[in-house]
Amino acid sequence: MNESPVSNVSDTARWVAVYRAWETARTDALFRDPFAQRLAGAHGRSIAALVPSAARNGWPLIARTRLIDDLCRQAIARGCDCIVNLAAGFDTRPYRLELPAQLDWVEADLPDLIAEKEQALEGVPPRCRLRRLRVDLADGKARAGALREAVGPARSALVITEGLLVYLDATGVSELAADLAAQAAIGGWILDIASPALIGMMQRSMGAVLRNAPMRFAPPEGVGFFESRGWSVESVASVLHAAARWRRLPWPLRPFALLPPANPRRLGRAPWSAVVHLTRPQLH
Repeated sequence: MNESPVSNVSDTARWVAVYRAWETARTDALFRDPFAQRLAGAHGRSIAALVPSAARNGWPLIARTRLIDDLCRQAIARGCDCIVNLAAGFDTRPYRLELPAQLDWVEADLPDLIAEKEQALEGVPPRCRLRRLRVDLADGKARAGALREAVGPARSALVITEGLLVYLDATGVSELAADLAAQAAIGGWILDIASPALIGMMQRSMGAVLRNAPMRFAPPEGVGFFESRGWSVESVASVLHAAARWRRLPWPLRPFALLPPANPRRLGRAPWSAVVHLTRPQLH
């Protein structure tokens, strides 16, 4: 392959949309995203076609999507009044989830990606109060300002960084954790995380495809990385075990779901990934 179909991290948004479209087409869909097909486009489908066979049906991303959907619903039921989605990409939760009309939802991403998304969804009304912030989240000063603007007068805000952290280095994730902690109204943080072994497998199988969007963040101490930075772990959900529970795991991988999940604070050689809900210690 002379040229990767993934020119930058933003292209992964098209890739993820492919799997949401496939799941939506199922009669037993775990969620329904009627906008995913148009957002994925031919480009997204060309990326999905290069995924290794063990994950080609998109089970990791489908399970991750449903897990985060459920956590959003739970947070809202507990009184969350603002959800901030950093590097929102082509996520469509403000359009497809049943949400309180008074909920504030803020998406932050690069200007060009937001412009493309707004064009694709023109005329489609969101189910809550939706704002979008055009910002380069790699710029620390701009990111801190965007967070202040996003949270605004919220009393209980939840941040989502779905599919973002893996493309940062440990320093970048640590700085982001500090920026989130600096906003008093942010009480929760939903993220996904992978073990070094899993990232190593992905790099070996998809390194050529993802060379313009290399995967970097895979702390061997797992959720301990965030605990050492002042966050508390509310829940950890193994993506593989969730996919097995929802019957999305391919046959060759199903025996692995009979094993207990890896220790989320000592990952060793386990090829593990999870959706994690963090909270501030004082807000438990």
